[in-house]
Amino acid sequence: MASRPEHVLVLTETAPSEGCEFLAAQFWTAGYHVTFPRPERGERGVMIVSRVPIEGSGVRFGYLPHRAVSVTVATEAGPLDIIGLYVPSRDATEAKTERKRQFLQEAERVIPRGTTGARLIIGDFNILEPKHEPRYPFFKPFEYAFYEGLEEAGYVDAFRHLAPTATEYSWVGRTGDGYRYDHAHVSVGLAGAVRGCLYLHEPRTRTDRLTDHSTLAVQLDVTPVEQLPVGNPTGTAGALF
Repeated sequence: MASRPEHVLVLTETAPSEGCEFLAAQFWTAGYHVTFPRPERGERGVMIVSRVPIEGSGVRFGYLPHRAVSVTVATEAGPLDIIGLYVPSRDATEAKTERKRQFLQEAERVIPRGTTGARLIIGDFNILEPKHEPRYPFFKPFEYAFYEGLEEAGYVDAFRHLAPTATEYSWVGRTGDGYRYDHAHVSVGLAGAVRGCLYLHEPRTRTDRLTDHSTLAVQLDVTPVEQLPVGNPTGTAGALF
């Protein structure tokens, strides 16, 4: 991860585990800014690692807040808000369906409209676009409605903005069925600054199965005001504060 050129890394499905604590400590000790609200045992969340200064933003989730981590980066064009989302997955049970529904409702309530400010919403949404191919019968209207609601609220799917008809999958099931679960949406005023939005499949297809998701890389034509003097995070970790 440290060898990647991106200024900000958004990691989803993080946990209060030895592995995630190790990552956070290594990056912090090397001078990166790390935001990692620990979820309770058995839960999952989001970690943001940055080689540019970040501050907390005004976006605050009251429900499952560790799954919606928001920071602000100072750029030469003004503040850029980055919201990392890890939407709960679900099965056919009412409890998990309602949990996902409530989280998406909280996102719709809390996230500002895309017609104001500069904002990137990125992460594992665990939803598909309504015109996803193939179409799976087990997704519910409220899941498709969240994707449509982002567009209605003034956000642009960065991948679709650059590749309107391309077929890409960020997760592939055991049967070989593909799903584009991972998304990046930008506020409408930022759409013209999108220079790239690619799914990098190597982390998912490695023989050691580093992850079961492809990485989503977004390039924006914005310049940070400051970069941190970071070192090599593969050295010895110290304490994380």
